[in-house]
Amino acid sequence: MGKKKPRPRRSFTPEFKAEIVGLCRQGDRSVGQVAKDFDLTETAVRAWVNQAQTDAGERDGLTSDEREELARLRRENRRLREDVDILRRATAFFAKETR
Repeated sequence: MGKKKPRPRRSFTPEFKAEIVGLCRQGDRSVGQVAKDFDLTETAVRAWVNQAQTDAGERDGLTSDEREELARLRRENRRLREDVDILRRATAFFAKETR
């Protein structure tokens, strides 16, 4: 038995995700059936439905906007820490030079 090759990572538009979530919320098909009909993974579709519920305030958690802001702030924090580290090293280097 050969191993399955992993499927290449695909990206979907927010409109497509909203359409899939809408189909799941209608209730005439299960999440698994919608995923199968559109050749998607059930895990991805469930994540989209859960995120839509969070964004609508029906479920606890971070909304999409909050997630984006958190990611932006983490990137900024990492960059600032790197800047501080560079300045710390430069200070130590120049302190040695002046002695």
